[in-house]
Amino acid sequence: MGRHGTIAGRKAAQDSKRAALFTKYAKAITVAAKDGGDPEYNAGLRMAIEKAKAISMPNDNIQRAIKKGTGEIEGASYEELSFEGYGAGGVAVMVECLTDNTNRTTAFVRSTFDKHGGNLGTPGCVSYMFSRKGVLIIEKTDGMNEEEIMEIALMAGADDMELSDDAFEITTDPSAFPDVHKALEEAGYTFVDADVEYLPSMESTPSEDDLPKLKKMIDVLEDNDDIQKVHTNCSIELL
Repeated sequence: MGRHGTIAGRKAAQDSKRAALFTKYAKAITVAAKDGGDPEYNAGLRMAIEKAKAISMPNDNIQRAIKKGTGEIEGASYEELSFEGYGAGGVAVMVECLTDNTNRTTAFVRSTFDKHGGNLGTPGCVSYMFSRKGVLIIEKTDGMNEEEIMEIALMAGADDMELSDDAFEITTDPSAFPDVHKALEEAGYTFVDADVEYLPSMESTPSEDDLPKLKKMIDVLEDNDDIQKVHTNCSIELL
């Protein structure tokens, strides 16, 4: 699976961080629900709910997050923030956040880079090394028809599909992501992961000495409730 790891590895990582993911996905649902509380008419909300359900978030939590977003119950107001910089070994790092306290989050991200051999940069310092893409990952099981999956995806507007030992990885333009997601979902396929991400257009390989520091920095960032996603151009799997 290259940059996304094996299916087993992804599931193990999700299991180990389940409590933190509950908080992150609740925030994502709340923000998405500001555009409407009915997932049938709000693709962003529908996908946020699906991701929450995939890690067994209780339905009560999901409904409460939706109501916070629609204003039915009081809740924090979240702001989107992004940071760019370099981790140990010169690996490019992009951090996406949802926070109700920008000063707290900014201070945390800066100190985490500093403590683990990284360097927080200015907007645009590494984003040119990434492309914004929709990514949908389907676990490969016996009897799946590769040609059918590819045909459905391409007809719905996907750019490409790669096959690994245990998964199909479909990439799309961000604008086509909801249509491709819906087409595959309606055809009966479920996703190990589906989101719009930053994919590296060039990769960097840290030394053996730098790799543990880079992994530690990514772990610390991902464990923080304010941080939604961390993207790197590391050529070595970090899950």
